[in-house]
Amino acid sequence: MIKNLKRAALAAALLVMPFAAPTPAHAQERSSVAVTLPVVAAAHALPLAAEVRDGYQRTSFRHWNAGKNPTDGCNTRAEVLLSEAVDPPEVLPGCKLSGGRWWSYYDSKWLTSASALDVDHVVPLAEAWDSGASQWTAKRREAYANDLDAPTSLVAVPAASNRSKADQDPAEWLPPTTEVACRYASEWIATKLRWGLTTDTVEREALTQLADGCPGTTVTYEPAP
Repeated sequence: MIKNLKRAALAAALLVMPFAAPTPAHAQERSSVAVTLPVVAAAHALPLAAEVRDGYQRTSFRHWNAGKNPTDGCNTRAEVLLSEAVDPPEVLPGCKLSGGRWWSYYDSKWLTSASALDVDHVVPLAEAWDSGASQWTAKRREAYANDLDAPTSLVAVPAASNRSKADQDPAEWLPPTTEVACRYASEWIATKLRWGLTTDTVEREALTQLADGCPGTTVTYEPAP
């Protein structure tokens, strides 16, 4: 996978620090067993390896599944939307969501329709495949694609932002809101460390540049089962 390092975007991102975003009404809880590292140390803790896209199919990662409660009719996507809602929506039969309000930290936008939101894999499925998931069992890939146990793995964002990002890593794409670059980098790193995924050299360079510009930022993750 050929990387195209956007140095200008990274340089701009390093000039600013993350700002406080609205607190979701239903915040996900972390496990008490977690690892916290300064973001620079966390970036350097990522294993380095070449990426291999051979054999990738999106269907290799089953999603969305029935979520944490298979009996409530809400799949993983709906559970993320419920968790991240600043103003909770009404849950209608069949887990149809009505009303509600969400804040997209990627692009600093409020959204008031669940249908306008995508649930983004912070580390895209194709990137995960390239970085080690190709060697996993189908069950582990499903667990990755529906990871509700780490609040940094999945995020609700406008469909346009999700599609703009596609399968790009931080060497190629950063959120349009430059003030959140440190947060985004820390969540990317946390997801890769949680799942034991690797980085290639260009991605590592981008992450370490970002990390160097994020004093005080930490990365917290719990290794996936």
